[in-house]
Amino acid sequence: MTRASLDKQPHEVAAMFDDVAAKYDLTNDVLSLGQARLWRKAVAQAVGARPGEKVLDLAAGTGTSSLPFVVDGAYVVPCDFSVGMLREGKKRNPWMPLTAGDATRLPFADGVFDAVTISFGLRNVQDTGAALREMLRVTRPGGRVVICEFSTPTWAPFRTVYSEYLMRALPPVARAVSSSPDAYVYLAESIRAWPDQPALAGLLQEAGWSKVAWRNLTGGVVALHRGTKPEA
Repeated sequence: MTRASLDKQPHEVAAMFDDVAAKYDLTNDVLSLGQARLWRKAVAQAVGARPGEKVLDLAAGTGTSSLPFVVDGAYVVPCDFSVGMLREGKKRNPWMPLTAGDATRLPFADGVFDAVTISFGLRNVQDTGAALREMLRVTRPGGRVVICEFSTPTWAPFRTVYSEYLMRALPPVARAVSSSPDAYVYLAESIRAWPDQPALAGLLQEAGWSKVAWRNLTGGVVALHRGTKPEA
């Protein structure tokens, strides 16, 4: 079993996701109580991909999160730094241009994407600010970013229940359905350590994104943050 530490060394996180690749999508559906699919739908609506647009889907894993953009007619590049995840995705959708890449050093030219999105992956990146700046670099002026990430529930009583679920219920459930349950202990800890909604909005602004806003999903369990690259 591989479990990354919260200092998020890239090789540790990549190895951890390599281990969970086979059952990752199934495990997410179970642990999110079926909400994961609704969150993916909300991301697709927020990105609003149009036919012919180029969309970069970071932390795409097996490519499941990229499929809605294909349906919308966009050209999507799924990118992840877990080779195990990419291999699993290639088995399922061999036609997808799955690409290995580190979010802090993206292998793309400046200004080539109309939209960049990342779902449940930003908190696993070692340097959040560097990743947000790289997303800005590869987005065209006037282009957009959409970040879907676990966040802080807005209702205090529910926040307490949610925290208890993460640390007590999630590990045993993961042991039942995941190929690497220790990884989900790390994921629970990383969720608890992640900045809340206003703090992440501040990081986006510091990285150079404008028109930053967010919308809570499932009572703030997840938040959608959006931003626009300023026109040149």
